[in-house]
Parts: sequence; structure tokens; C-alpha cells
Amino acid sequence: MWKIAIIDDDRQVLQGMKLAIPWDELNAEWAGEALNGADGLDMIRRELPDVVITDIYMPGMNGLEMIEQLRKEEYGGKIIILSGYADFEYARQALRLNVSDYLSKPISLPTLKTILEKSLHALEEEEERRMKQDELEHKLMMYEPFIEKEWVKSAVVGTLDQAYRMEHLLPAPYRYWSQNRHVVLGIDIVRDVRASQLSLSDWNLFRFAVSNVVSEIAQEAFEQVEYTELHSTRAALVLHPQSEMPEEQLEGRLLELGVKLIDCVRSYLKLVIRVGIGSIQDDWKDIPDSTEAAFRAIDLKENRAAEGYDLFTSIGDTKNGKGCPVLRPVKFYLELAGAIKTSQENQAERIIAEYIGRLEKQEGITSDYLQMLAGELWGIFAYCLYEVGMVLDDIYPNEQITKEIAGLTQPKQLEAWLTDKIAAISSSRQWRGNSKHRQAVDFMIQYIHEHFAEDITLGDLADKVYISRNYLSIIFKNTTGETFNNYLTRVRMEKAKELLLEKRMLVYEVAEKVGYKNVPYFSTLFKKFTGINPTDVIK
Repeated sequence: MWKIAIIDDDRQVLQGMKLAIPWDELNAEWAGEALNGADGLDMIRRELPDVVITDIYMPGMNGLEMIEQLRKEEYGGKIIILSGYADFEYARQALRLNVSDYLSKPISLPTLKTILEKSLHALEEEEERRMKQDELEHKLMMYEPFIEKEWVKSAVVGTLDQAYRMEHLLPAPYRYWSQNRHVVLGIDIVRDVRASQLSLSDWNLFRFAVSNVVSEIAQEAFEQVEYTELHSTRAALVLHPQSEMPEEQLEGRLLELGVKLIDCVRSYLKLVIRVGIGSIQDDWKDIPDSTEAAFRAIDLKENRAAEGYDLFTSIGDTKNGKGCPVLRPVKFYLELAGAIKTSQENQAERIIAEYIGRLEKQEGITSDYLQMLAGELWGIFAYCLYEVGMVLDDIYPNEQITKEIAGLTQPKQLEAWLTDKIAAISSSRQWRGNSKHRQAVDFMIQYIHEHFAEDITLGDLADKVYISRNYLSIIFKNTTGETFNNYLTRVRMEKAKELLLEKRMLVYEVAEKVGYKNVPYFSTLFKKFTGINPTDVIK
């Protein structure tokens, strides 16, 4: 409710104004009064009214002196001067002091109401802008770690937009990248019998545990490291050795670290991992090349670096993986996984077509490479669908897939095979009606209707359905046709309209009942969604 204060040395004017102002229509209340500028100043400091109506000629401190002091104290409310003197010089001073209106006595009731409505509307707009700014700043603070994490992942796999690949645009925590060398260790968790039996929530917990173990061990050997999860079973450990470290010493430390990672993950978590050591790069913009080299070493199982360990290295491999092209399949995998998780069939097919198109232009493509690629992609399919509640083995037995992959010898065959599988999965009954996507959205809709008065965020619901906030946002919009925030607001406004029509509560009470403490903001949203003001409903 808005607060209005009146300052005038004429008691009759004070009483007349208090009676004349349509308080309920304006959703306002009387905040206080004073007979002179000095007392008015004290009252305003104490009550903090939203609107001040004041005379100019008053004993002691006049109205303009009071306003000037208020502006020095950064009072942000609206000030309306109601004076018996139409003096140009006073009007000029009032304008300099950012007064909302300068009116002459006497004033008609309709004019007074119009002026007050204008001032209150201006306050509503300012409050809405401030709230949006505060919300934006809050979101930026809240999402800053997420944004930085996604930036690192993009820089590691090669999806970082060209516009951000400049030294001065490095986020503050990663500016040291420009002074160091870089090497990526690819981490691949083997889905052995034990790992395959884990539930999705347990699997995600173990992935988190692997990240903690790997990061802690790596920091003992290298001062500056980042760990970023990629897709399915894979993650990248980025190391930034000092430029002055001799090459031979660096290679030795990388091999020791790889062996220790494999041993510790097996010992602490009872999981098996494969580790690939990527190429050493001088420029941070070439980190994706190291990432690709690391996983190519794992996939081709060449250059085993330690007897009895699934530790492979690309350092010193002049053959570049037997001539296999550097087409950044890790980037391709990441983009494809994102499209599958969010049920974007057309997007997935486009990503496949673009990659196969580039693959066809490369020399040295072998059937073994294509089949390795197909096997890795099928593993990504299985993991992505597992995350949304589908078991791929129920649709395609392993024996069938193994046989089909063995027959892939040309890039176009791989493209046709992948698009056919995506189309079949997307049209399956499980995907359309019984997948975790549908279940997650149904849960969200029910939760919104039951808890609309609470402070609900998409992040909170993402934690409840075990789907990342970013993916859940896309899934919800794809399923319902509107954003999560818009749906939540619409539910609140529909409920508010029901309560207002019952005519048992005031506007501010209804606002609180549907989750809004700021009444002007609620009123703005209500009019946006219904086309009328809340006060119009209860008349």
C-alpha cells in the first residue's frame, strides 16, 4: 500500500486533504502530517512516505528548503507542491529540485486524484524497473558459477563462440591461461558390470565423486586445474603447467598422474577408468585439439603408456592416430547429446548431417574408425535416454546393434543409421508418453498448482527431478508451449482472480496469498495477464 504525507501550515487544508483523497481507490494510506518544513522533514525521515504533498510558504523552514534537504539525503519519493501562490521563480526552483507537480490552490478533487494517480503510476514503473534490475543482478550472481562452468566446457571442447576467443574476454578466474601451457587428460568411466547396475541417481553421485577424487589428486601434482564433465561417461581434466617446465619432466609427471588417477578411483570408488593424455598446447585457444587427442588415444587404444593400465598418450604420436581426422568428435558428441536430452529430433539430425558432411571431405577414413565412432555414439544415446527414464536395450538388443555397426563402412551409411535410430526412438511409445520428460513436466505442473504461493524456482524443481536446470527449461517449454516462469505467473494470476471475485480479501491480501509481497508489482502483472486492474475486479 502506498503512503502519502501532507505538509501545510493551514490545519483546515490538512483535514480537507485527508478527507478528499480517495485512499481506497489509490490503494494508499495516510502516512503523517506536519505544519512546517522542519517538522515535515522529521516526519518524512521517520515514515518514509512514497508521496509528499507540501505547501511552500510555511514558518521556519519553507517547502523548497525542506525539499532541497530531502534531495541531498537522496529521498526517492514523489513530491507534489500545492501552493496558494503561482510564482514563476518558485516554480523554476521546484523544477530544479525534481518536483513531480506544481499546483495552485484551490484544486478540484478530480485534478487531485489525477495528479496522485500519475505519481503513483510513475512509482509503480520505477519499482518494477528496480525489481527487474535486482532480479537480473541476483540471477547473474546465482548463475555466475554455472556460466563459468559452461564457459570452461565450451573452451575445452571447441564450442566457444569465435567472438569470445580473445585474450581480453577471458573470465577473471581464467586469465592465467594466457601465460601457461595446456594439456587435457581425457577421463572415461568404464561401464563394467558393477557400474551398469547403478541407478541414475547413484550414477550421477559416482560421477560427482570421480570429479572430486580426480581434482584433488591433480591439484597435488599441478597447481592449476579444471575438471569439466562432457557427456555420458566422459570428462576432461585440464592442466596448465608452467611454460618453463622441461618437456621431458612434464611428460613424466603426466604419466605418473594418469597412473595415480586410475589407482585411486579403483581403490576409493571401485570404478574403472581409462585415461588419455592429450597433446601439449601453448595457446589456450588450442585446448580443444588436446581434448580430441586425449579421447582419440583412448578410443584407438594405441600408445599404452604404462603396463597393466588403460593409460594412453598422444604425446609424440606423429601419426596423429593412424591418419584419423581431427574433426573434434568430442564437440560433436556434446552437441548431439544436448539435442537428444531435450527431445530436439530435427536439431539432432542437423548436427549429424553437418558432421558427416565434414567427415566425407577427410582422407584416411577407415571402416574401423567409423565403427568406433558408431559405438561411441550408441553409448551416448544409451546414457542420454537412461537419464530420461528409457532403457535402450529394451528397444534394440545389443546383439542387433553390434551386427549393424559391423556393417558400417561409409560415412553416409553411418548418417543413415544414426538418423534412422533417432527417428525410431523419437516415435516410440516410451519417448512420447512414458519418458521421464513427460513425467518430469507432469510433476512440475502438479507442484506449481500445489505450491504457487511459495518461492518456486526452476532450479529447485530441477533438483527434484534429477534433470539439469538448462535442459528442464527446454523440456518444459517443448511440452507445455510456454516458459516455466510464464506458466507459474499465469497460475498465480488465475488464482488471484478467483480470490478477488470472492470479494473477501483486499488486493494486498490476495497478492500475499499468491506469492507476491510487492503489491504494485503484483498489480502490474495482474493487468498484463488479465487486461484489468485488481481493484476493478473487486468493485
